[in-house]
Amino acid sequence: MKVLVPIKRVVDANVKVRVKADNSNVDTANLKMALNPFCEIAVEEAVRLKEAGSASEIVVVSIGSKAVQEQLRTAMALGADRAIHIETDEELTPLSIAKLLKAVQEKEQAQLVIFGKQSIDGDNNQTGQMFAALTDMPQATFASEVKLEGDSLLVTREVDGGLQTLKLPLPAVVTTDLRLNEPRYASLPNIMKAKRKPLDVMAVADLGVILKQHVKLLDVTPPAQRTAGVMLASVAELVEKLRNEAKVI
Repeated sequence: MKVLVPIKRVVDANVKVRVKADNSNVDTANLKMALNPFCEIAVEEAVRLKEAGSASEIVVVSIGSKAVQEQLRTAMALGADRAIHIETDEELTPLSIAKLLKAVQEKEQAQLVIFGKQSIDGDNNQTGQMFAALTDMPQATFASEVKLEGDSLLVTREVDGGLQTLKLPLPAVVTTDLRLNEPRYASLPNIMKAKRKPLDVMAVADLGVILKQHVKLLDVTPPAQRTAGVMLASVAELVEKLRNEAKVI
């Protein structure tokens, strides 16, 4: 079974982001970049399936500038077998990304496609679902457990009322939740091996996809600064402020 894992390059989760002076976008100059945490979970799940003998090959794919090859190499150091880089400097919307990934899937014919449920920069939570719709593949989102059962996939997902288990025929699409697994760290030998693993670079035109602008970014502003707190002398004073100033009681 071949597993395809789309991944994204994002600002490291531990870095405080800044907005550009003209409010046009987030300033990523000189910021540490990393593999999106949810994508890391997706890669880990694919590697575990391979270690269990259920998967035979893991292919990771990413879309972006040449810099994303760093994250593709990271994914290969974590256990992926090869990588595909769709090179473009355009800022793409989830629908455009899903269309490009559909073209990759048509070439690769993977039996399982595992997405992180969302990226920590846009937080759209759309690409996996759009990809499933475009490819007409069954999907299970927010997966907290994945098991292969013959030609089917059992996926446990978290819903408001508890847990829901779905049985999907393969090929299928899964998006990962935080509790699916805990990603491993890449060892030094595997980092060195990843440098020799195949990484194919292609252009958007090679996939025959015509991209359109679906969303226009108007403005990016930082959240309002938190005001300083107030020390109160008594519970009675707290109640008075909650009643008369905050008006919550």
